[in-house]
Amino acid sequence: MEDTKQAEHSKQAERKAAKLAKQIGAFAKAHGGAEGQLAYMGQTGTRIVLVGEDGGWGDLVAPDHSIAEAAAEKAGITLHESFDGEFAAKVRTGPYEWTRMAGIQLGGPSNG
Repeated sequence: MEDTKQAEHSKQAERKAAKLAKQIGAFAKAHGGAEGQLAYMGQTGTRIVLVGEDGGWGDLVAPDHSIAEAAAEKAGITLHESFDGEFAAKVRTGPYEWTRMAGIQLGGPSNG
């Protein structure tokens, strides 16, 4: 019985990793390629931060770190240990991000 539960959990994890890999691939295709970084979020899961070659960025959330790693591997993207240096410098932000960040910091209007 326990082996059956483990097998089902493993299949679910594989399906989730495949779905995330497909989303990562779509992002990479839309942005001329992509690189990523995995950020542990506690019990919530692991955030997959993506940065495209054109400076576009986004993120996805995996239920756990092993699924996030598997998804990145299946998608064939390079993973960075941290979000800094040349990797972080690739990110291009627009007016929305600057307004949102300034609004949060300076007590401006929220976006929601």
